[in-house]
Amino acid sequence: MNQRNADFILLYNPRKNFPFVDDKRRTKELALAAGIAVPELYAVIEIEHQVDALPEMLAPYEEFVIKPAHGSGGEGILVVRGKVNGRYRKSSGILADEDDLKFHISNILSGMFSLGGLPDCALVEYCVDFDPIFDGVSYQGVPDIRTVVFRGVPVLAMLRLPTRLSDGRANLHQGSVGVGIDLASGITTCGILHDDTVELHPDTGGAITGLEIPHWDQILSLTARCYDLAGLGYIGVDIVLDRTKGPLMLEINARPGLSIQLANRQGLLPRLRRLETIASIPASIEERIALAKSFV
Repeated sequence: MNQRNADFILLYNPRKNFPFVDDKRRTKELALAAGIAVPELYAVIEIEHQVDALPEMLAPYEEFVIKPAHGSGGEGILVVRGKVNGRYRKSSGILADEDDLKFHISNILSGMFSLGGLPDCALVEYCVDFDPIFDGVSYQGVPDIRTVVFRGVPVLAMLRLPTRLSDGRANLHQGSVGVGIDLASGITTCGILHDDTVELHPDTGGAITGLEIPHWDQILSLTARCYDLAGLGYIGVDIVLDRTKGPLMLEINARPGLSIQLANRQGLLPRLRRLETIASIPASIEERIALAKSFV
């Protein structure tokens, strides 16, 4: 961890560019300007007074996600999957009323879920309908694909599958399953749950290895383009696969964790050092992807 911080985050990630990725609203704006697909933003709530207008904001949408703009680790994300008799059905199946949602947004505004506990704003956005390939290997939440990108080249990728233990969140520290992905083929290889190797999803019993991720080259392309977007040399890019919209960039992380190595049974360092020896990384996205697929 210390080596990652000193040799890669400190050296390749200018502090002045951190706001580009620590603020999800700003990241979304940059992505849209660059033509990178992201979940549609429905509304932004910045001050407590705006919470009163919540019913009008949400009226056009049956499904949506409420999240803090400066949150991390999936904290503070509330997913609504439908409406039942004037109440909101969360992804867990539990019904929430209007006051519950207002209270949750007030907590977001107060900074309860933000980095450093600073006042925040709440984003209301499109609720991803995940690709059917994940139907048998996910519990309640939306799976995502985390890729570590160095100098614009993807170096390791994993699929993160929500579980009952993780409360439907795609976060390894909270108990989601991490599954390594072969960069060349986009096929899942092996899985971990905390420190244990797993081949089946703990809740659904579905096989998590041997899955061929759809749109794989497009996903790698999106992750490589995020390097140019953020101006950060060492990042984690999270992509979700929507049933109809295809790959969507969810967020960029300037401090990606190292558990991706366990999911792949591969170390990051040899690949990072190899890329450091290349004086000039190709500007072409296609060449960067070819370079990524050359790792063994």
